[in-house]
Amino acid sequence: MRTRFWLFVGLALLSSCKFENGEDRGKFRITATTNIMADGVRALVGDSAVVTPIMAVGVDPHLYKASQRDLDLLFEADLVVYHGLHLEGKMVEVLHKFSRTHPVVNVGATLPPTLLIASPDYANTVDPHIWFDVHLWSIAMRNLKDEIIKRKPAWKSYVNANWAKFKAQLDELDQYSTQKIKSITNQGQVLITAHDAFSYFGKAYQIEVKGLQGLSTLSEPGLNDVSSLVSFIIEKDIKAIFVEQSISPRAIKAVVEGCKRKGHQVTLAGPLYTDSLGDPNGPAGTYVGMVKTNVDEIVNNLNQHDTTNRASGS
Repeated sequence: MRTRFWLFVGLALLSSCKFENGEDRGKFRITATTNIMADGVRALVGDSAVVTPIMAVGVDPHLYKASQRDLDLLFEADLVVYHGLHLEGKMVEVLHKFSRTHPVVNVGATLPPTLLIASPDYANTVDPHIWFDVHLWSIAMRNLKDEIIKRKPAWKSYVNANWAKFKAQLDELDQYSTQKIKSITNQGQVLITAHDAFSYFGKAYQIEVKGLQGLSTLSEPGLNDVSSLVSFIIEKDIKAIFVEQSISPRAIKAVVEGCKRKGHQVTLAGPLYTDSLGDPNGPAGTYVGMVKTNVDEIVNNLNQHDTTNRASGS
């Protein structure tokens, strides 16, 4: 791995600069690993920098492998920002080595461990999906703001002003999510998704969550996982489960079929946006839009369950 990494270093140093073209020529360059992180960086730095995400819309970071283009983006950047907490999976070793000699911010490392949820699947690791707790994401973005100012002190007033606007949006989003989810938690609703990405969401907004897979999507769920979830859905009389935008729906569709064979109809709703934003021109194209879209999709479908029950007199 070490030989391959330094080979990548040499190739990247020889490559042409892809940031500097047109009106962006000469601007400070920031590379972010995920498009969710890139959205946060853009909210803070505005038009002061060119912000480029490595991972495209719909990409699953758990499975992502670095390409030559990605290494070019790392070496051409004035600052690299990554999520950390092992979200980037197979890129982690490259990012760790790169940080020894280049300016890098590991956002996850800025958070107090007491705010993180331990992984049920892997010892000494935590759930990386912190953005589903909007308040926790606000803390992460505040810490990122401080890290950016450390590296660009001349931007302090501008970045702080941008942060004040962004924080107001996040506070409003947090309140919106809390109020909407409250409308279904007293109905005993459960949020069921393809993989276990919503633990922070469940903790923050007091709703039970359950995933067919664990935190990572590296392994496929087995027949026992599917069978167990089918039994849970029938026992709880759940009418809607959710597919995710960045994950194959094959396994979660098997759950729907399993319920159907046992005489229980369950709607496959979604998609929910988990490890990636949606189309840049769509309602989930920003972090704020993504969370709001998810909340509305969850509430609308689980409230439909309640309406069905009341109509049937249950």
